[in-house]
Formats: sequence, structure tokens, C-alpha cells
Amino acid sequence: MYDITGYHEADSLATIFKIIKADPKAKVIAGGTDVLVKARERKQDFIATQLIGITRIPEMQGITMAEDGTLSIGALSTFKQVEKDPLVQQYIPMLGEAVSLVGGPQTRHVGTIGGNICNGATSADSAPTLFTYNATLEIHSEAGVKNVPIADFYKGAGWVDLEPGEILVRIKIAKADYEGYLGHYTKFAQRQALDIANLSCATLIKMAPDQTIADLRICFGVAAPTPIRMPQAEAFAKGQAINDATLKTIGKYCLADTNTRNSWRASKEYRDHLVQIIPARNILAALKEVQ
Repeated sequence: MYDITGYHEADSLATIFKIIKADPKAKVIAGGTDVLVKARERKQDFIATQLIGITRIPEMQGITMAEDGTLSIGALSTFKQVEKDPLVQQYIPMLGEAVSLVGGPQTRHVGTIGGNICNGATSADSAPTLFTYNATLEIHSEAGVKNVPIADFYKGAGWVDLEPGEILVRIKIAKADYEGYLGHYTKFAQRQALDIANLSCATLIKMAPDQTIADLRICFGVAAPTPIRMPQAEAFAKGQAINDATLKTIGKYCLADTNTRNSWRASKEYRDHLVQIIPARNILAALKEVQ
């Protein structure tokens, strides 16, 4: 069933790089909720493969805040750890809300936010939220450290900007990208749990003192091959009052910015309908939380 030729438990990033240098086909494994499925299905990259356990790497653990207010999430943080973390709950609660909808309890206790991102799926529940927070990914390799905006990390369906020998270590969100914002995440699926999204949407909004929209950020999952922001809708919304006409126009611009498809989970027509109405619902839900 599993064509695994060896297993190594790494205790440092240097150990990971050493093993991968000796065997470029080796794969890292954390929670295993994606890797073991691919190995069981004997995907091409997972035939006669060594696995490298990375759960003991200290640099990849914990959720912290720097002196400048930057939030830093270790890539090994499980969905449950992210959901329940006090810093997440206080400053970026929409992320906790999103990861609480991943799979079932078993998956949330072992699956990691780093794996969710590196898998490259447009349906990943953490991705749209991290897009709206303008998250930066800290990626390590033998050559050093690079910081990649999450919007540049996704290259296509299941394809991310992670070269052989590179490891996602931390996810960072600057204070300016969460302070003063309200957010809401919606996941449409056939079931309320243990399911993949037919369509998902994260929405962040910041209001001006005159109660017009100072900034709006919208990101959809499963509306294109990768998670996708809504540039036309976001540009239109700035300076607008919250009313039916504004919300309807935002929905129209979102439809223009997306590229949905037919699948066995949902039709293109259904997804296009959701694209036009979910942002308005998210905006109203986010604002309602502070009323």
C-alpha cells in the first residue's frame, strides 16, 4: 500500500537539508493528512520515497508576536492550535474561524497550517484568510532565508513556489494588515463538516471615521485555480458607504474577477451566484460583530 523506503526524524533544519541533499526524492511529513494519502495512492512523486519527520523542529513551532506587532505562526502549528491560540483570537480571529472548518476533529488536531498552504489546493481553508491578511511566508534552505508574499507563492492548481530543499518555516502577518480590520470567513460545502469547499470567501474590512469603507479585501477559494483576490471590487469599495447598491456592485465586480468552473461538487452557475452574494454577507457579518 505504502511504498516508503525509510523514515528519518529530524531535530533541526540542517538535518532536513542534509537528508534532502543526499536523496532529493525524500519528502517531509508533519501531520501527514496530505502526504500519507498521496503515498497510499502511489502518486508518482511518492513511489520508493523516504519520509522526513519534521515535528521536532523548534523554529517551526509556536505562535508569537514581535515588538513591532508582527504575528508569526509556526508552520507546524496544528489547525486546533491556531484556532485556540490567544493571539489569533485577539488579533486575527478570522483565521481561527477558517481553520475551525477544516475536515473533522482528528484532522484539525494533527494537520498543520504549513501543510495546508504547501499543498497548493485552492480549496484550502486557511489560504483565503491569509491572502486577505497579506501574509508573508518565511522559507528556509541551505542557501538562506527568503520571504515570499503568499499571493506570489501560489503558481497554479497544486503548484506552489517551493523548490526542492526549501522548507516553509513560519507565516507572518504585519500589524498594519490586521489592526483596525474586521473579518468574516464563509465556506460553502455539501456537508457542514468533513468536506471540501465548493466555494470559500474571506473578507476583511476597515471602516473610516465617516463610516465609509477605508479598505476592503476579498479572497475566494475554488473560484480559480488558486486562491484569488478581487482587485476591481476592492478598488471600487474604497470611500463607499455600506448600502444595498454598494454591496450589489461589489458582487458584480467579484464576478468579473473570478474564473469559476463546473465540477461534480458544484456547477459554474452556482459558484457564480455565490461569488456575487457572499462578500456582502461577509461584510455585514463582520460589522455586526462589533455592534
